[in-house]
Amino acid sequence: MRLKDRVALITGGGSGIGEATAKLFAREGAKVAVLGRTREKLDEVVEAIRRAGGEAEAVTGDVSDYGDMERAVGEVVDRWGRLDIVFANAGTNGVWAPIDELKPEEWEHTIASNLTGTFFTIRAAVPHMKEKGGSIVVTSSVNGTRMFSNSGASAYATAKAGQVALTKMLALELAKHRIRVNVICPGAITTEIEQHMETRDLEEAREPVEYPEGEIPLTDGKPGSADQVAQLVLFLASDESSHITGTPVWIDGGQSLMQG
Repeated sequence: MRLKDRVALITGGGSGIGEATAKLFAREGAKVAVLGRTREKLDEVVEAIRRAGGEAEAVTGDVSDYGDMERAVGEVVDRWGRLDIVFANAGTNGVWAPIDELKPEEWEHTIASNLTGTFFTIRAAVPHMKEKGGSIVVTSSVNGTRMFSNSGASAYATAKAGQVALTKMLALELAKHRIRVNVICPGAITTEIEQHMETRDLEEAREPVEYPEGEIPLTDGKPGSADQVAQLVLFLASDESSHITGTPVWIDGGQSLMQG
């Protein structure tokens, strides 16, 4: 029970990495607020946690809307009286296209959902975490941090690079309040995120490279799982990582080292 009696907010909690982390946190004793835009998916996750004996609540909200995030965090604190852990996981792949085909509104949407959404989540949460301290974990990506070969991903990679910079800035700023801030950088993970991704004319932008043995050295090309990422988030949220802050951790089976 590594998170016994702690209160955690997980954005993007209705599927994928967020869902896996919510269930794992609950098994480890946390009271979990699962946030997303689709109530039906959130209710399914919460019901699964409750059936397993855990404690969870669904909170609807859009991370790119600060009013939503301020309200959502307020609901969590009203429900449980505190907030100890924030997993800023929500985001979108957005549109991947050559720079001269990427529309300004597509750029803005990707930045808002990923980078601005992370800022809004943390901005709303920090006032409630200062008294007792806690842990903030941000989901970035190999893209924009250690891998730049995915041509057409300029908006996404820029947002993800910004998340790492934000994490490092806040780690120092919030250290005096005993709030740790770390960032994970997943590679290819089996989730639903690519179902909401649009690509256009990527072959035109991409440099031709082939990896006959697969793009992920550790697994011969097999993607990682959301459960594997959840284990990393649990470590960073728990006291086991009590002296770690401002640190990016890549979880990609060596993918970004090869594809960089």
